[in-house]
Amino acid sequence: MNITSAFVQGEFIGLQAKVVESSNADTVGISGIVIDETRNTLLVRHKDADKMVVKDSSVFHFTMSDGTIVEVDGKVILGRPEDRLKKKIKRRW
Repeated sequence: MNITSAFVQGEFIGLQAKVVESSNADTVGISGIVIDETRNTLLVRHKDADKMVVKDSSVFHFTMSDGTIVEVDGKVILGRPEDRLKKKIKRRW
């Protein structure tokens, strides 16, 4: 699926997420529902534990409600969710 600016600017809380690449090998493979988002991190509920994943050094697979999987580089989604709505997204894909 092509990533649109609407998806990148949208809300990630509640989406199923999986870390597929990261500079921190301990975070690769973390999957679960995104329960919180800050400027630089995503908080993912993974096996009944909450794991903090740094956005800048990770690549995520987000699963949409219709089953579509979208791969997103964490650098694209850096910033607070409310600020992402305001800024123009430079296409990196």
